[in-house]
Amino acid sequence: MLHAIPLFTQSILHQLKKCRNLNDLGSAYASIFKQNLDQNCFLVNQFITACSALGCLDYGVLAFTQVRVPNVFVYNAMIKAFVNCFKPCEAIECYRSMIGAAVEATSYTFPSVVKACVLGCVERTGGGVHGRILKSGFECNVFVLTSLVEFYSKVGCVDYAGKVFDEMPDRDVFAWSTMVSAYVHAGDMNSARRVFDVMPERSTASWNPMIDGYSKLGRVKDAEELFLLMPSRDLISWTAMINCYSQNKQFREALAVFDEMRGNGIVPDEVTMVTAISACAHLGALDIGKEIHFFALRNGFDIDVYLGSALIDMYAKCGCLNQSLVVFLKLKEKNLFCWNAVIDALAAHGYGNEALRMFTKMVKEKIQPNGITFISVLSACSHAGLVEEGTEWFSTMTRAFSISPQVEHYGCMIDLFCKAGLLEDALDLMRNMAVEPNSRIWSTLLSGCKLHKNLKIAHVAAEKLMTLEPSHSGPFNLLVSMYAEVNRWDEVAKIRAAMKGRGIEKSCPGSSWIELEKQVHQFAASEKTHVEVAEIWSSLNLLYGQLKEAGREPELEFISD
Repeated sequence: MLHAIPLFTQSILHQLKKCRNLNDLGSAYASIFKQNLDQNCFLVNQFITACSALGCLDYGVLAFTQVRVPNVFVYNAMIKAFVNCFKPCEAIECYRSMIGAAVEATSYTFPSVVKACVLGCVERTGGGVHGRILKSGFECNVFVLTSLVEFYSKVGCVDYAGKVFDEMPDRDVFAWSTMVSAYVHAGDMNSARRVFDVMPERSTASWNPMIDGYSKLGRVKDAEELFLLMPSRDLISWTAMINCYSQNKQFREALAVFDEMRGNGIVPDEVTMVTAISACAHLGALDIGKEIHFFALRNGFDIDVYLGSALIDMYAKCGCLNQSLVVFLKLKEKNLFCWNAVIDALAAHGYGNEALRMFTKMVKEKIQPNGITFISVLSACSHAGLVEEGTEWFSTMTRAFSISPQVEHYGCMIDLFCKAGLLEDALDLMRNMAVEPNSRIWSTLLSGCKLHKNLKIAHVAAEKLMTLEPSHSGPFNLLVSMYAEVNRWDEVAKIRAAMKGRGIEKSCPGSSWIELEKQVHQFAASEKTHVEVAEIWSSLNLLYGQLKEAGREPELEFISD
């Protein structure tokens, strides 16, 4: 009870609660020292805890080393402080020192020590701590045993985690949730669901990992099912579902859930907004992206490197290069992600030379480029037709920055050569690639052949594509188009007959998106599934009639009756 504590001790405790920085901690410890209370384990425990909360561990270590006979509470505070400040080795050493001093551990000691073993990835030490837990009589303590379940999960021993869990005589909701998370972490969603389904009580901490686990495996329907069944949802729940849709390229659904979340009065955090902005970028949903940006500014969010790079990318992909550059220039801090985003933005908009100048500036500012940077650099050269520059940067990437070219880098170079009409150079590079060319690269070469009317190399590319993707109609259709352009109808007939014989039809009709009143609508060729399809076709028929009356009859394959 506070009234039983001497007044000068109460005064120091009050001072510790008000500590906000290193100077405050120094003043508090000076008060402890002046009152000859540096051996008072209760006060030293509180002081170490305050140091840990502020991340100022040096003062805490100093106070700890001054205590001649620290008790278990001081040791516990010091071990936990080391863990909180991500110093697992020091935490384990402190624990060993405590054991060496014959100080008996408590149920509060072991969870911190086990967490230190997780952070330090020291499986053998963790096993030893497990043995000590059993010897100390904590084999029934749910708090301690739950920390072991988490430990074995994090070091990749989910079977041991399951064994500890199964042998627990009593389990609380946190223990059940930890076991669910352990199976999710291991990618074993069947076992996770088995445990989840028999939980006597569930919290959001058990629902959220399940949604995240299904998301990572692409099991969107399972994630949706759980999300809809949740009795209550927190910010993490909503963010997990938004992430689920985004990771599985269902961007319209991601934005719909984001909008529903806000409608339910849940304020998004930075992580949620970054995911939503990324979805806007993929859909070209500029108005929604702008609204999220303004929301962040209105509500005092710091536009940091994560939000900043997402906004740069979104504005660029929505066609607003100037706004993308404004966001970049206003960033207080710029990391590699931000530079990559702005270089890619300039490249995608055809400003090749400007993108290269931005890259040069980045290197001058001591930002080390990575493989993604060079994809943007080579794309810039491709968009601007800078063959010599692209060839030089492709060589420099390995020579000066020790970045081995991956299939994406080769793809950029093939695209560069194809656009410039250097089809022989493109084919020669493909034959000497350090990695096997994929179907996308062969498709790039085939498209280049169509552009420059090179039937000889087109045959090579098409035959390779027919081997890699035998059921895909793309290479057949391109060859048909090329032969039709030079009136070689016999070849056209042969290819169409071959397609029919293989049962190949044109698949994946082209689709497009439009954003209307903050709703994103997707349309495919000959669309029949949209909720307002009748009104759409009625308007098209009206436009068709007006064009026909004006003597400008369009060539349409299909008009709705």
